[in-house]
Amino acid sequence: MCQNSCLFSSPSPSVVAVYGTLSDLLSVASSKLGIKATSVYNGKGGLIDDIALIRDDDVLFVCEGEPFIDPQTDSKQPEGLSGFHTDWLTLNVGGRYFTTTRSTLVNKEPDSMLAHMFKDKGVWGNKQDHRGAFLIDRSPEYFEPILNYLRHGQLIVNDGINLLGVLEEARFFGIDSLIEHLEVAIKNSQPPEDHSPISRKEFVRFLLATPTKSELRCQGLNFSGADLSRLDLRYINFKMANLSRCNLAHANLCCANLERADLSGSVLDCANLQGVKMLCSNAEGASLKLCNFEDPSGLKANLEGANLKGVDMEGSQMTGINLRVATLKNAKLKNCNLRGATLAGTDLENCDLSGCDLQEANLRGSNVKGAIFEEMLTPLHMSQSVR
Repeated sequence: MCQNSCLFSSPSPSVVAVYGTLSDLLSVASSKLGIKATSVYNGKGGLIDDIALIRDDDVLFVCEGEPFIDPQTDSKQPEGLSGFHTDWLTLNVGGRYFTTTRSTLVNKEPDSMLAHMFKDKGVWGNKQDHRGAFLIDRSPEYFEPILNYLRHGQLIVNDGINLLGVLEEARFFGIDSLIEHLEVAIKNSQPPEDHSPISRKEFVRFLLATPTKSELRCQGLNFSGADLSRLDLRYINFKMANLSRCNLAHANLCCANLERADLSGSVLDCANLQGVKMLCSNAEGASLKLCNFEDPSGLKANLEGANLKGVDMEGSQMTGINLRVATLKNAKLKNCNLRGATLAGTDLENCDLSGCDLQEANLRGSNVKGAIFEEMLTPLHMSQSVR
Protein backbone atom coordinates (compact mmCIF):
# COMPACT_ATOMS: atom_id res chain seq x y z
CA MET A 1 0.00 0.00 0.00
CA CYS A 2 1.32 3.42 -0.94
CA GLN A 3 1.88 5.66 2.08
CA ASN A 4 2.88 9.32 2.14
CA SER A 5 3.40 11.78 4.94
CA CYS A 6 2.04 15.30 5.10
CA LEU A 7 1.55 18.22 7.42
CA PHE A 8 -2.05 19.11 8.39
CA SER A 9 -2.86 22.63 9.47
CA SER A 10 -6.24 23.75 10.88
CA PRO A 11 -5.53 25.68 13.00
CA SER A 12 -2.56 23.88 14.63
CA PRO A 13 -0.16 21.76 12.56
CA SER A 14 0.13 17.99 12.85
CA VAL A 15 2.23 15.47 10.86
CA VAL A 16 0.34 12.30 9.87
CA ALA A 17 0.67 9.32 7.52
CA VAL A 18 -1.60 9.35 4.48
CA TYR A 19 -3.02 6.08 3.15
CA GLY A 20 -6.24 4.43 2.05
CA THR A 21 -8.98 6.59 0.58
CA LEU A 22 -9.90 10.25 0.91
CA SER A 23 -12.53 9.27 3.49
CA ASP A 24 -9.82 7.56 5.56
CA LEU A 25 -7.73 10.71 5.34
CA LEU A 26 -10.61 12.91 6.55
CA SER A 27 -11.24 10.49 9.41
CA VAL A 28 -7.58 10.65 10.52
CA ALA A 29 -7.59 14.44 10.21
CA SER A 30 -10.75 14.69 12.32
CA SER A 31 -9.18 12.55 15.03
CA LYS A 32 -5.83 14.33 15.03
CA LEU A 33 -7.18 17.88 14.92
CA GLY A 34 -10.32 17.38 16.99
CA ILE A 35 -12.67 18.65 14.27
CA LYS A 36 -15.18 17.16 11.86
CA ALA A 37 -13.11 17.41 8.69
CA THR A 38 -15.08 17.53 5.44
CA SER A 39 -12.67 19.13 2.93
CA VAL A 40 -8.93 19.06 2.21
CA TYR A 41 -7.06 21.80 0.32
CA ASN A 42 -3.47 21.99 -0.93
CA GLY A 43 -1.16 24.88 -0.09
CA LYS A 44 -2.48 26.92 -3.02
CA GLY A 45 -6.11 26.52 -2.06
CA GLY A 46 -6.91 23.79 -4.58
CA LEU A 47 -9.55 21.31 -3.44
CA ILE A 48 -8.14 17.76 -3.10
CA ASP A 49 -10.68 15.27 -4.44
CA ASP A 50 -8.33 12.32 -5.01
CA ILE A 51 -5.77 10.99 -2.51
CA ALA A 52 -3.43 10.13 -5.43
CA LEU A 53 -2.79 13.86 -5.87
CA ILE A 54 -1.06 14.09 -2.47
CA ARG A 55 2.75 13.88 -2.43
CA ASP A 56 5.29 13.40 0.34
CA ASP A 57 5.65 16.37 2.67
CA ASP A 58 2.68 18.24 1.19
CA VAL A 59 1.17 20.83 3.49
CA LEU A 60 -2.61 20.31 3.53
CA PHE A 61 -5.37 22.45 5.01
CA VAL A 62 -8.46 20.80 6.49
CA CYS A 63 -11.78 22.48 7.23
CA GLU A 64 -15.27 21.63 8.42
CA GLY A 65 -16.93 23.14 5.37
CA GLU A 66 -15.83 26.75 5.73
CA PRO A 67 -13.91 28.38 2.84
CA PHE A 68 -10.17 27.99 2.46
CA ILE A 69 -8.22 30.97 3.77
CA ASP A 70 -4.44 31.04 3.49
CA PRO A 71 -3.15 31.65 7.05
CA GLN A 72 -0.17 33.60 5.65
CA THR A 73 -2.44 36.21 4.10
CA ASP A 74 -5.11 38.52 5.40
CA SER A 75 -8.11 36.32 6.01
CA LYS A 76 -10.56 39.17 5.81
CA GLN A 77 -12.80 38.82 2.74
CA PRO A 78 -13.45 41.80 0.52
CA GLU A 79 -16.55 43.76 1.36
CA GLY A 80 -19.61 42.54 -0.50
CA LEU A 81 -18.23 39.03 -1.11
CA SER A 82 -19.67 37.24 1.91
CA GLY A 83 -19.88 33.51 1.22
CA PHE A 84 -17.65 33.98 -1.85
CA HIS A 85 -15.67 30.72 -1.45
CA THR A 86 -18.67 28.51 -0.73
CA ASP A 87 -20.88 29.96 -3.46
CA TRP A 88 -21.79 26.92 -5.57
CA LEU A 89 -22.42 27.39 -9.27
CA THR A 90 -23.74 25.16 -12.05
CA LEU A 91 -22.40 25.66 -15.55
CA ASN A 92 -24.08 24.47 -18.72
CA VAL A 93 -21.14 23.97 -21.09
CA GLY A 94 -22.34 22.88 -24.52
CA GLY A 95 -25.30 21.04 -22.99
CA ARG A 96 -23.37 19.29 -20.22
CA TYR A 97 -23.68 20.37 -16.60
CA PHE A 98 -20.72 21.05 -14.28
CA THR A 99 -21.10 22.03 -10.61
CA THR A 100 -18.26 23.85 -8.90
CA THR A 101 -17.57 26.76 -6.57
CA ARG A 102 -16.96 30.34 -7.51
CA SER A 103 -13.57 30.16 -5.79
CA THR A 104 -12.48 27.29 -8.08
CA LEU A 105 -13.16 29.44 -11.12
CA VAL A 106 -11.49 32.52 -9.65
CA ASN A 107 -8.64 31.71 -7.28
CA LYS A 108 -6.06 29.79 -9.32
CA GLU A 109 -6.11 32.02 -12.41
CA PRO A 110 -7.46 35.40 -11.20
CA ASP A 111 -6.67 37.10 -14.52
CA SER A 112 -8.41 34.51 -16.71
CA MET A 113 -11.68 35.01 -18.57
CA LEU A 114 -13.44 32.56 -16.24
CA ALA A 115 -12.28 34.54 -13.22
CA HIS A 116 -13.60 37.78 -14.68
CA MET A 117 -16.88 36.09 -15.62
CA PHE A 118 -17.60 34.86 -12.10
CA LYS A 119 -15.59 37.07 -9.73
CA ASP A 120 -18.55 39.36 -9.06
CA LYS A 121 -22.12 38.19 -9.28
CA GLY A 122 -23.85 39.44 -12.39
CA VAL A 123 -20.93 41.58 -13.52
CA TRP A 124 -20.84 39.82 -16.91
CA GLY A 125 -24.61 39.40 -17.16
CA ASN A 126 -24.15 35.68 -17.79
CA LYS A 127 -27.15 34.01 -19.38
CA GLN A 128 -28.78 31.16 -17.45
CA ASP A 129 -30.90 28.26 -18.65
CA HIS A 130 -34.23 27.10 -17.16
CA ARG A 131 -32.35 25.28 -14.37
CA GLY A 132 -30.37 28.37 -13.43
CA ALA A 133 -27.12 27.01 -14.90
CA PHE A 134 -24.79 29.55 -16.50
CA LEU A 135 -24.61 29.00 -20.26
CA ILE A 136 -21.16 28.67 -21.86
CA ASP A 137 -21.04 27.81 -25.55
CA ARG A 138 -17.89 25.70 -25.57
CA SER A 139 -16.95 22.01 -25.90
CA PRO A 140 -17.70 20.11 -22.66
CA GLU A 141 -15.13 17.36 -23.25
CA TYR A 142 -12.37 19.95 -23.52
CA PHE A 143 -13.72 22.04 -20.65
CA GLU A 144 -13.66 19.16 -18.13
CA PRO A 145 -9.82 18.88 -17.93
CA ILE A 146 -9.63 22.66 -17.51
CA LEU A 147 -12.10 22.65 -14.60
CA ASN A 148 -10.26 19.77 -12.92
CA TYR A 149 -6.99 21.66 -13.33
CA LEU A 150 -8.52 24.68 -11.59
CA ARG A 151 -9.73 22.38 -8.80
CA HIS A 152 -6.48 20.62 -7.92
CA GLY A 153 -3.70 22.06 -10.10
CA GLN A 154 -3.00 18.83 -12.00
CA LEU A 155 -3.38 18.26 -15.75
CA ILE A 156 -5.32 15.01 -16.15
CA VAL A 157 -6.73 14.19 -19.58
CA ASN A 158 -8.68 11.00 -20.26
CA ASP A 159 -7.74 8.72 -23.14
CA GLY A 160 -9.25 9.77 -26.44
CA ILE A 161 -9.29 13.49 -25.61
CA ASN A 162 -7.35 15.56 -28.12
CA LEU A 163 -4.79 17.70 -26.28
CA LEU A 164 -4.93 20.29 -29.06
CA GLY A 165 -8.62 20.81 -28.29
CA VAL A 166 -7.89 21.29 -24.59
CA LEU A 167 -5.11 23.71 -25.49
CA GLU A 168 -7.48 25.76 -27.64
CA GLU A 169 -9.98 25.98 -24.76
CA ALA A 170 -7.21 26.94 -22.31
CA ARG A 171 -6.21 29.75 -24.65
CA PHE A 172 -9.83 30.85 -25.03
CA PHE A 173 -10.38 31.02 -21.27
CA GLY A 174 -6.93 32.52 -20.64
CA ILE A 175 -5.63 29.77 -18.30
CA ASP A 176 -1.99 30.73 -18.82
CA SER A 177 -0.33 28.22 -16.48
CA LEU A 178 -2.29 25.35 -18.09
CA ILE A 179 -1.24 26.47 -21.57
CA GLU A 180 2.40 25.84 -20.66
CA HIS A 181 1.59 22.34 -19.34
CA LEU A 182 -0.38 21.47 -22.46
CA GLU A 183 2.28 22.69 -24.89
CA VAL A 184 4.86 20.47 -23.17
CA ALA A 185 2.46 17.50 -23.12
CA ILE A 186 1.67 17.92 -26.84
CA LYS A 187 5.34 18.15 -27.74
CA ASN A 188 6.13 14.99 -25.76
CA SER A 189 3.23 13.11 -27.37
CA GLN A 190 4.42 13.74 -30.93
CA PRO A 191 6.00 10.74 -32.69
CA PRO A 192 9.71 11.10 -33.49
CA GLU A 193 10.48 12.58 -36.87
CA ASP A 194 10.94 9.98 -39.59
CA HIS A 195 14.35 10.43 -41.22
CA SER A 196 14.33 7.08 -43.01
CA PRO A 197 15.31 7.21 -46.70
CA ILE A 198 12.64 7.57 -49.37
CA SER A 199 12.28 4.43 -51.47
CA ARG A 200 11.95 4.25 -55.26
CA LYS A 201 8.32 3.14 -54.93
CA GLU A 202 7.44 6.11 -52.71
CA PHE A 203 9.21 8.56 -55.00
CA VAL A 204 7.67 7.20 -58.20
CA ARG A 205 4.22 7.52 -56.60
CA PHE A 206 5.13 11.11 -55.71
CA LEU A 207 6.27 11.82 -59.28
CA LEU A 208 3.10 10.39 -60.82
CA ALA A 209 0.91 12.51 -58.54
CA THR A 210 2.69 15.74 -59.50
CA PRO A 211 1.55 17.70 -62.58
CA THR A 212 4.26 17.93 -65.23
CA LYS A 213 4.22 21.74 -65.11
CA SER A 214 4.62 21.93 -61.33
CA GLU A 215 7.99 22.58 -59.74
CA LEU A 216 9.01 19.55 -57.72
CA ARG A 217 10.97 20.47 -54.59
CA CYS A 218 12.95 17.73 -52.86
CA GLN A 219 15.23 20.02 -50.88
CA GLY A 220 16.99 18.30 -47.99
CA LEU A 221 15.16 14.98 -48.45
CA ASN A 222 16.86 11.68 -47.70
CA PHE A 223 17.19 9.34 -50.70
CA SER A 224 20.26 7.53 -49.39
CA GLY A 225 20.76 4.21 -51.15
CA ALA A 226 17.60 4.57 -53.28
CA ASP A 227 17.33 3.15 -56.81
CA LEU A 228 16.39 6.14 -58.97
CA SER A 229 17.89 4.77 -62.17
CA ARG A 230 16.32 5.62 -65.54
CA LEU A 231 13.81 8.04 -63.97
CA ASP A 232 12.90 11.39 -65.53
CA LEU A 233 14.17 13.84 -62.89
CA ARG A 234 14.45 16.94 -65.07
CA TYR A 235 14.29 20.34 -63.32
CA ILE A 236 13.75 18.79 -59.85
CA ASN A 237 15.21 20.74 -56.93
CA PHE A 238 17.46 18.35 -54.96
CA LYS A 239 19.33 21.14 -53.18
CA MET A 240 21.06 19.80 -50.03
CA ALA A 241 19.36 16.40 -50.49
CA ASN A 242 21.03 13.19 -49.35
CA LEU A 243 21.61 11.12 -52.50
CA SER A 244 24.60 9.19 -51.19
CA ARG A 245 25.02 5.67 -52.61
CA CYS A 246 22.04 6.20 -54.91
CA ASN A 247 21.69 4.44 -58.25
CA LEU A 248 21.07 7.24 -60.75
CA ALA A 249 22.40 5.40 -63.81
CA HIS A 250 20.72 6.51 -67.06
CA ALA A 251 18.57 9.01 -65.11
CA ASN A 252 17.58 12.26 -66.82
CA LEU A 253 18.81 15.04 -64.53
CA CYS A 254 18.73 17.78 -67.16
CA CYS A 255 18.76 21.20 -65.42
CA ALA A 256 18.26 19.57 -62.00
CA ASN A 257 19.46 21.50 -58.96
CA LEU A 258 21.95 19.40 -56.99
CA GLU A 259 23.60 22.31 -55.20
CA ARG A 260 25.27 21.15 -51.96
CA ALA A 261 23.69 17.72 -52.39
CA ASP A 262 25.46 14.62 -51.08
CA LEU A 263 26.18 12.30 -54.02
CA SER A 264 29.09 10.49 -52.42
CA GLY A 265 29.45 6.91 -53.62
CA SER A 266 26.53 7.25 -56.04
CA VAL A 267 26.35 5.73 -59.53
CA LEU A 268 25.40 8.18 -62.30
CA ASP A 269 26.81 6.28 -65.28
CA CYS A 270 25.28 7.39 -68.62
CA ALA A 271 23.10 9.98 -66.83
CA ASN A 272 21.92 13.06 -68.70
CA LEU A 273 23.36 16.03 -66.78
CA GLN A 274 22.83 18.81 -69.31
CA GLY A 275 22.74 22.18 -67.57
CA VAL A 276 22.86 20.54 -64.13
CA LYS A 277 23.69 22.70 -61.08
CA MET A 278 26.09 20.92 -58.74
CA LEU A 279 27.74 23.87 -57.00
CA CYS A 280 29.60 22.78 -53.84
CA SER A 281 28.06 19.31 -54.06
CA ASN A 282 29.84 16.30 -52.59
CA ALA A 283 30.30 13.54 -55.17
CA GLU A 284 33.43 12.01 -53.69
CA GLY A 285 33.98 8.46 -54.95
CA ALA A 286 30.97 8.63 -57.31
CA SER A 287 30.86 7.02 -60.75
CA LEU A 288 29.92 9.34 -63.63
CA LYS A 289 31.19 7.36 -66.60
CA LEU A 290 29.88 8.29 -70.05
CA CYS A 291 27.70 11.10 -68.65
CA ASN A 292 26.49 13.91 -70.90
CA PHE A 293 26.99 17.42 -69.47
CA GLU A 294 26.93 19.06 -72.92
CA ASP A 295 23.81 21.08 -73.78
CA PRO A 296 23.48 21.95 -77.49
CA SER A 297 21.46 25.05 -76.56
CA GLY A 298 24.52 26.46 -74.81
CA LEU A 299 23.36 26.00 -71.19
CA LYS A 300 26.49 24.94 -69.32
CA ALA A 301 26.67 22.52 -66.42
CA ASN A 302 27.95 24.20 -63.25
CA LEU A 303 30.06 22.12 -60.84
CA GLU A 304 31.94 25.04 -59.32
CA GLY A 305 33.48 24.21 -55.94
CA ALA A 306 32.27 20.61 -56.07
CA ASN A 307 34.09 17.81 -54.24
CA LEU A 308 34.88 15.26 -56.94
CA LYS A 309 37.75 13.43 -55.28
CA GLY A 310 38.30 10.02 -56.79
CA VAL A 311 35.32 10.22 -59.17
CA ASP A 312 35.32 8.16 -62.35
CA MET A 313 34.14 10.40 -65.23
CA GLU A 314 35.77 8.45 -68.01
CA GLY A 315 34.36 9.17 -71.47
CA SER A 316 31.98 11.92 -70.31
CA GLN A 317 30.98 14.80 -72.58
CA MET A 318 31.77 18.02 -70.69
CA THR A 319 32.18 20.74 -73.29
CA GLY A 320 32.10 24.17 -71.63
CA ILE A 321 31.56 22.71 -68.14
CA ASN A 322 32.33 24.93 -65.15
CA LEU A 323 34.70 23.11 -62.77
CA ARG A 324 36.21 26.25 -61.28
CA VAL A 325 37.96 25.62 -57.92
CA ALA A 326 36.50 22.09 -57.86
CA THR A 327 38.49 19.27 -56.25
CA LEU A 328 39.28 16.45 -58.71
CA LYS A 329 42.19 14.89 -56.88
CA ASN A 330 42.81 11.28 -58.02
CA ALA A 331 39.83 11.49 -60.41
CA LYS A 332 39.65 9.48 -63.63
CA LEU A 333 38.95 11.78 -66.58
CA LYS A 334 40.31 9.57 -69.31
CA ASN A 335 38.98 10.33 -72.81
CA CYS A 336 36.71 13.12 -71.53
CA ASN A 337 35.68 15.99 -73.76
CA LEU A 338 36.67 19.10 -71.76
CA ARG A 339 36.82 21.49 -74.70
CA GLY A 340 36.29 25.07 -73.50
CA ALA A 341 35.92 23.88 -69.89
CA THR A 342 36.61 26.25 -66.98
CA LEU A 343 39.22 24.58 -64.78
CA ALA A 344 40.67 27.72 -63.19
CA GLY A 345 41.90 27.01 -59.66
CA THR A 346 40.85 23.37 -59.96
CA ASP A 347 42.76 20.70 -58.03
CA LEU A 348 43.73 18.11 -60.66
CA GLU A 349 46.44 16.45 -58.61
CA ASN A 350 47.11 12.86 -59.72
CA CYS A 351 44.20 13.00 -62.20
CA ASP A 352 44.20 10.74 -65.25
CA LEU A 353 43.58 13.15 -68.13
CA SER A 354 44.95 10.92 -70.85
CA GLY A 355 43.06 11.16 -74.12
CA CYS A 356 41.18 14.30 -73.01
CA ASP A 357 40.24 17.12 -75.35
CA LEU A 358 41.31 20.28 -73.48
CA GLN A 359 41.23 22.66 -76.43
CA GLU A 360 40.44 26.23 -75.24
CA ALA A 361 40.10 24.98 -71.65
CA ASN A 362 40.97 27.50 -68.93
CA LEU A 363 43.55 25.91 -66.61
CA ARG A 364 44.81 29.12 -65.04
CA GLY A 365 45.93 28.54 -61.46
CA SER A 366 44.96 24.85 -61.48
CA ASN A 367 47.04 22.22 -59.67
CA VAL A 368 48.20 19.52 -62.11
CA LYS A 369 50.85 17.96 -59.87
CA GLY A 370 51.20 14.29 -60.75
CA ALA A 371 48.45 14.50 -63.40
CA ILE A 372 48.66 12.20 -66.44
CA PHE A 373 48.36 13.94 -69.84
CA GLU A 374 49.61 11.22 -72.23
CA GLU A 375 47.84 10.87 -75.57
CA MET A 376 46.00 14.18 -75.17
CA LEU A 377 44.02 15.19 -78.22
CA THR A 378 45.20 18.79 -77.77
CA PRO A 379 48.66 19.65 -76.42
CA LEU A 380 48.59 21.45 -73.03
CA HIS A 381 50.54 24.70 -72.93
CA MET A 382 51.90 24.77 -69.36
CA SER A 383 53.47 28.28 -69.31
CA GLN A 384 51.86 30.31 -66.45
CA SER A 385 48.36 28.96 -66.80
CA VAL A 386 48.91 26.00 -64.49
CA ARG A 387 51.00 25.23 -61.44
